[in-house]
Amino acid sequence: MAASNMHNLTTLIKRLEAATSRLEDMAQATIDPSSHTNGVAPTTSTASGGAFGGDAGSSVTALKPITELLPPAIDDFDRVMNGEVKTFVNTSEELGGLVAEQSAGVLRAFAAQRKFLIVTTKAKRPDKQSPVYMEILKELQTTMGIVGDIREANRASPLFTHLTCVSEGIAALGWITIEPKPVVYIQEVQGQAEYYGNRILKEYRDKDHIHIEWVQSYYKIFKSLSSYVEQHYLQGVTWNKDGIDAKEALDQVQSGNTSSRSPSGPTSVAGGAPPPPPPLPQFDGAGVPPPPPPTAKGASPGGDMGDVFNQLNRGEAVTAGLRKVDKSEMTHKNPSLRTGAPVPRRSDSQNSTSSGSRGLPPGKRPKPESMRTKRPPRKELDGNKWIIENFENEQAPIEISASINQSILISRCRSTVIRVVGKANAISLDNSDRTSLIIDSLVSSVDVIKSPNFALQVIGALPTVMLDQVDGATVYLSRDSLGCEIFTSRCTSVNINLPPEGAVGDEDYRECPLPEQIRSIIRGGRLISEIVEHAG
Repeated sequence: MAASNMHNLTTLIKRLEAATSRLEDMAQATIDPSSHTNGVAPTTSTASGGAFGGDAGSSVTALKPITELLPPAIDDFDRVMNGEVKTFVNTSEELGGLVAEQSAGVLRAFAAQRKFLIVTTKAKRPDKQSPVYMEILKELQTTMGIVGDIREANRASPLFTHLTCVSEGIAALGWITIEPKPVVYIQEVQGQAEYYGNRILKEYRDKDHIHIEWVQSYYKIFKSLSSYVEQHYLQGVTWNKDGIDAKEALDQVQSGNTSSRSPSGPTSVAGGAPPPPPPLPQFDGAGVPPPPPPTAKGASPGGDMGDVFNQLNRGEAVTAGLRKVDKSEMTHKNPSLRTGAPVPRRSDSQNSTSSGSRGLPPGKRPKPESMRTKRPPRKELDGNKWIIENFENEQAPIEISASINQSILISRCRSTVIRVVGKANAISLDNSDRTSLIIDSLVSSVDVIKSPNFALQVIGALPTVMLDQVDGATVYLSRDSLGCEIFTSRCTSVNINLPPEGAVGDEDYRECPLPEQIRSIIRGGRLISEIVEHAG
């Protein structure tokens, strides 16, 4: 007998919970959909204390629309924009001029990345080679390119180091294409920006303190962005596997309609907010079910539950309004319908414990350089400066006839040979991969920055060679340039080839590698560094 009573009580509690849930859904469904804001139903308030209290004629008397709740990842990204990014922009406006103009481009680039992240919370992951993916990245590519263009177009500016610092650091927004561990990429870009930022700190240490604040505010952006990515996208950008098409999501974001019929996708490693409940089905073909009859004045909201159980005891009438599925729409009778929504492969599941060992190997890591729009080659003399950029895989050497008062700027070239005829003033080369340089003579120096697999041959005299962040360099010096000074910073695999001694003959150049291992010791309270030598 006791067991039977307990079973009845349990059944009664379950039915009460189901009835309460249904009443709450019915109350929300009675709100006019046209009054929704951003696809989210407004809150309701009634004249009495209960959800359905008051007189029979009373219904929803006040609607308080609320804005759509953003996913936690987007909300935290807004904090970065309204915090560190905004502080940097305000500090840049105090400096004014080109610095303020470039900082506005940084703000637009962050806004473009925010749109990209919103799309990822609403859409399925598209193929990285598809036009849709490139269209999603287009605005971010354009805004990042504008930041770099301001630096390239104002090399003569007295604040050129400031412009270079920002243009080097804006590449950190390319973390969205890096998988896994985009935080490491951001830190690498930060190191590149700090190379120029530290120059500013040293130059203005005892001059104008606003420049110090400007550099420090820019550094804080990297720190906040790294923390943000580490919190929400530790292994790379995540997409909504149950979301809509990427093109449709992009159209929604661009049109300002941020609501979506699909739940928000995963936005962090630790998990985000739960998805909203599905829409309430319609019963009896009569649209939204009417609310239950109001309670009498003075009665408690939950006093009489008889009407509620009468609604639940309607039996088959509850499903009378549901449409019967035709045989032509049944997937088990029409296998061709299954091709529209294939079951994801096991290797694509991020929650599978065996996906790491059984899944396919990760794809090729995309390079941040791919985010830059390819520009036409350029070779022109601007005043007393030669500008050479965007040459790739040139079959014939690019020849320049320079004079003693002309400098040469080489940028973003790849697999190209450049021949400088005559005695020029100075040569600067940056962001050029597998570029070879053949020169006669220089008055000043050759400055090479971030150009892997670089090669230089000197026919005449060269006073100075400066290498910064160069991975792999080969330098051939002539007899007239044996007094050349070579400065290196963060370089590897640099070999200096010296001409043969004595008379000119068929002897080969002598290869001398620059040291990379340094031992530092403390002697007498002073730090002494010396080259590590290996015998044998």
